[in-house]
Amino acid sequence: MSSNNSFDRGMNRRSFLTAVGLSSTAVGLGLGTTGCSGATSVPADGAGEISDSVLPRYVPVTYAEPDFPSQNESPPGYAKAPEQLVQSVTQTPGTGRTINAMTPLWGTIPRTDGNKYFEAVNEMLGSEIRFQIVDAYTYGDKISTVLASPDDVPDWVQILDYMQPPTFASDVLPHVFEDLSPYLSGNAVREYPNLANIPTDAWRMAVWNNKIYAIPKPSAPISNVIFYRGDLFAEMGVDPAVRSGEEFLDLLKEINNPGNNQWAIEDPWDGATLFHSVTNWRLDENGKLLNRVETPEYRAALEWAARAYEAGVVHPDAVAGNKEGAKTRFQSGQSLVMIDGPGGWAEALRDNLAANPSYSQRPFNFFSADGAADPVYWKGNAAGMYSFVKQADDKEKVKEILRLANAMAAPFGTTEFQLIRFGVEGVHYTLDADGAPVPTERAARELQPTYQFLADAPAAEFQYQYPGYVEAYCEWAIANGTYLQEPLFYGMHISEPMEYASLGQPFEDLQADIPRGRRSINDLDAAIDQWRASGGDQLRAFYQDILDRG
Repeated sequence: MSSNNSFDRGMNRRSFLTAVGLSSTAVGLGLGTTGCSGATSVPADGAGEISDSVLPRYVPVTYAEPDFPSQNESPPGYAKAPEQLVQSVTQTPGTGRTINAMTPLWGTIPRTDGNKYFEAVNEMLGSEIRFQIVDAYTYGDKISTVLASPDDVPDWVQILDYMQPPTFASDVLPHVFEDLSPYLSGNAVREYPNLANIPTDAWRMAVWNNKIYAIPKPSAPISNVIFYRGDLFAEMGVDPAVRSGEEFLDLLKEINNPGNNQWAIEDPWDGATLFHSVTNWRLDENGKLLNRVETPEYRAALEWAARAYEAGVVHPDAVAGNKEGAKTRFQSGQSLVMIDGPGGWAEALRDNLAANPSYSQRPFNFFSADGAADPVYWKGNAAGMYSFVKQADDKEKVKEILRLANAMAAPFGTTEFQLIRFGVEGVHYTLDADGAPVPTERAARELQPTYQFLADAPAAEFQYQYPGYVEAYCEWAIANGTYLQEPLFYGMHISEPMEYASLGQPFEDLQADIPRGRRSINDLDAAIDQWRASGGDQLRAFYQDILDRG
């Protein structure tokens, strides 16, 4: 998820991205609880060709001209406050009814009674969104329970990709959630201009069985980044320009200083998969479909990670498997490099600049394992979070929810965006000399990202309260966006049959054990043979069938 809310204090972004990353990693490996060696190829649940006529017509809207327009799919950047906020929805969208909604939260769940933030947003909407906010770490279990009893499904509910059961498209969507195609397909979306502003690739992710079943939360295409401590690199006189995996490892050895309680890097595995261009499925030179574990890139990433661990450059807590403390160790200077989502950059500035004004966190430019001039970085999906509307006999209720969503999806430069992101001026924030919102103590108690899980604007960078940040982010994203490529099955919902569910677990274990020296790289060969014999070849046929029908 790419959150741009400078008030998202409690969200553990790394944990969230790891969870979403598990979903994308699991595609094509089979991760779950059961296994079967006698699987046969069957059509993918919900996958298939999407008719152009089903997709909403993309009609971009701009209420504030960006200082850094989007290029190479980078988010637009705003380096200063808008001269004037515009009200994008001029008529109150709600009719006063109460809409029950369920959303996750990576953070402290705020009170609802007497919450001035909820009161203000609901007043703007003209209807009450009555939230059931659930701890994100148990949200998947809650979704499973709710879907098992459709009568308990709220009017409006957020369901992430990796929380959807294998037969979600066939057994859940047609019976529980509203087909939104009649309201949003083609030019119909013009009734909701801010929803029409959501890019087409994001809407593709909201289509199952050639029908629109959800409102997508748009994502930027770069999902993971290798960050370094810019301030500490400068103190040491270290040049962060690396062009290959070998140069990167040499740099890590150079900056490693355990005697000073300073290690080079947190767990490097995710970074190794990035610069080795590991992807879930790809075609070899003969056109054969290969799973990621069968590719030379996957093997090379494991070998590189093992060399990093053997060199002693990984923080010992990361060696022990403690991922939760990675961000704290990095931000305190105990480790100098870590992998995180791009949104973690602004969050780190938010959390550290007050106590450490010199704090700097920067991303490495993309590089390839072998030093090739044009590295390949695989795009992440344009959405991985979706809100679904429960089926209702009263179609006016459906339309009202879409009007509310339209207001919530208002982009930067609008009064709606300002309210939903920052709350009420004088209550939840004050404006500094540059017009940037400064949160109050009350904001910490009342304001958390809730409405954004139901509908949100396309990604943008607007944290101009951190000097130089927006410019640095946008220039980096534009330059590195030239290396983005779409992986096979990009933008497709594919739910693997349950008989493949446990095929990937041995590789999850190997990804932890081989780098740490507990297993040999030679163990990978036996695991691949077992994967093929236990259903991997049938899983390949399953994906080949999708590819052939594509």
